[in-house]
Formats: sequence, structure tokens, C-alpha cells
Amino acid sequence: MKLLFILAAALALAPFPARAGEPAEKKTTVEIELDPYYSAVGVYNSLTGKPIPHLQAASELAIYKELVARFYQPRTLIIEASLNPLPYAGALIRKHQPDFYRDMQLSSNLNAVQAFTAGFEEPWALSLFLGNVVSFDTINKSLQGKRNGYSGLLIDVGNYHIKDNVLIRDNWLQMEGKLKGEQILTDRSLRWSFRGGAKFHENRYIADSFFIGFRRSRTDFKERGGSFWLHNSGFEYVSDFSQKKLEPIRHSLVVDKKFPFKKSRAAFTLGLGFVWTADKKYSGPLSNSAAGTKTPNSFQFILRPNLEF
Repeated sequence: MKLLFILAAALALAPFPARAGEPAEKKTTVEIELDPYYSAVGVYNSLTGKPIPHLQAASELAIYKELVARFYQPRTLIIEASLNPLPYAGALIRKHQPDFYRDMQLSSNLNAVQAFTAGFEEPWALSLFLGNVVSFDTINKSLQGKRNGYSGLLIDVGNYHIKDNVLIRDNWLQMEGKLKGEQILTDRSLRWSFRGGAKFHENRYIADSFFIGFRRSRTDFKERGGSFWLHNSGFEYVSDFSQKKLEPIRHSLVVDKKFPFKKSRAAFTLGLGFVWTADKKYSGPLSNSAAGTKTPNSFQFILRPNLEF
């Protein structure tokens, strides 16, 4: 995986990020995101020598239009290292605490450990993003990554794959076009991600795929009427198709509901969903039939509680 070493070298040689409290005109910045399911640190470098452009508070539709209009005009390079803490923890539990893991098998389609960690196919990744970044007005000044929108080309690489909480050695590469953002205002938080691309595996027992994914999440911290589904709710859907025959090999859906706290700007989030995986996604020793499973396809429930700030 030469690309993995190239990205690592680029990360090491990137200009040193601006320290907290330095002027906003710095052309290189560092962003940190912490979450039990996805945590990352990224170095942002302007290719034009200009700061990240800033938009005044705008509607969700206006933000989408701005990002799509600049999709083919890359102005920012981002190198990011990410870790999926809970999915990785699930693999460690199954490996080092097998008795406890077996005790968590509540039914044929529900293992409690897997339900809390399903939906992620890798424990970590190294990423390179080339595209556009715009910032928005926000109440959160300490984490700039919480107020940015992105549109462009993303390349991810890694060396392990997760299947049923088992780490499998696999050098993989993923390329996608992506529109992503997160805006935090006084009365609400809005997060979105729309993407499509292809994923390639060096492990010959894992099928290469095309995929599309959609994610939108909104949390309202002020009481308001309106749609039960629009406010304080979100969803994430990802569909994978084999590159050989364009057959569906994986569907993942999570729908969540937010419960904001009255005296603080935080919310408890409960996500419910499932992952359906066709046996055609895996072959040889990784297939369900090789593992002695009677059903060719697998279905796993997802239970994803979280705390949002």
C-alpha cells in the first residue's frame, strides 16, 4: 500500500498547524473531532494561500448550493487520521473476552456487543481530501471543525476490515465524492453527509464495491412545533453494490431520535437500525457458509446510544 506511506509522509511534512488563539488568517489549521464512534484529527492547508472562506448564517439549502457550486474548484487539502473507538472495542471484546461475547448473543440476529458497534467496516483510516471548505457562523468557537462544510474528492486507506466484530487483515482503498458539513447555532445543530464512490480490497475474499450514502441529523435545543421527523431526528443510509455484477451486497440504515436536556446544550441520542449483508460480499473462508451459518445472508440489528454536545 504505497499510497498509505505517501499519505503518512505528507502528514509528517505538512506545515505545523496554528496554535489555539492565533489569528484567523492562518492558512494551515488543525481540527479535532471526538466521538465514541468516530474520532479524528486533521490538518487543513489552503492551496490558494487564502483563509477558508466564511459565510454568514445561512439556511440549509443555501449551504448546499454554495458547496455544490464550488465542487470542481478545489482550494483546500486535508490530511486526517481517524479511529472508530467503539467498533474497534467490539473486536477487542470478541477476541479477548469470548465467553462474555457469547453471553451477549440474545438471539440469532442480536448480539448486544455487535448491536452497539455494527455499521463500521474498519477500525481506523488515513484520509486525504481535496476540495472546498467553507465556514459558517457558529456559537462554538473552540472547535472550528464543528462549523465547516466540505465538498470534493476523498481518498481513504487502511489495513484492517471488521466483519462480525472480527479484525481481518486487508489493505483497502476507498475513493468517493463527498458533500459534508456541520453547523452549530444557538437554537440547533445540523449535520449532513452525501457521498458516492468505490472501495477496493486487497483481500481477495472481500468483494470490491460501489456505494452511495446519505446522512442528515438535526438537533433543536429550543421548543418548537412542526414535524416530529424533521426536528430532533436524523438518519443514515448506506448501500453497497458489487463491482462485478452491480448486485446489492450490503444495506445499512440507522434512524435516530434526539432528546435535548432542558438545562444544558446537550442531547441524548438513540439510534435504531440494521445491517443486511449478502453472502456474495464475502467468499472462501470469510463466507457465512464456511462459518457454518445456515442462512446465506446475515441480518444484524443496530442499537446506537450517544451523547451529543
